[in-house]
Amino acid sequence: MKNSLGNLMKQAQKMQESMQKAQEELANMEVTGQAAGGLVSVVMTGRHDVKRVNIDDSVMEEDKDMLEDLLAAAVNDAVQKVEKETQERMAGMTAGMPIPPGFKMPF
Repeated sequence: MKNSLGNLMKQAQKMQESMQKAQEELANMEVTGQAAGGLVSVVMTGRHDVKRVNIDDSVMEEDKDMLEDLLAAAVNDAVQKVEKETQERMAGMTAGMPIPPGFKMPF
C-alpha cells in the first residue's frame, strides 16, 4: 500500500511538471491569423498577445469599415488557432484522466 501511494505521488508530480512545461510552450508559441486570403494577418502568442499586424497596401484603399472587419476576422482566426492548438496539446496529456468534456484547465 505504501509503495503504491508513493508511486501515485511520483506520477502526480511528473504530470504536474509536464503540465507546467506544456503551459510554458503554449504561452510562447506563435500563430498567424489571416483574413482576405492573407491580405490582413495577425501574429499572436499562446497568451493571446498580438505581436504583429500586417495589412497589405491594397487593403488600405478600401473603406475604414471593411479594414476594421478584416482586422477583426484575422484576430478571431488567430484566437481560434491558439485555442485549437491548446486543446490538441492538452488532450494528449490528459488522456485517461476522468475529466469532464468541455472542462477548461486553469491557463
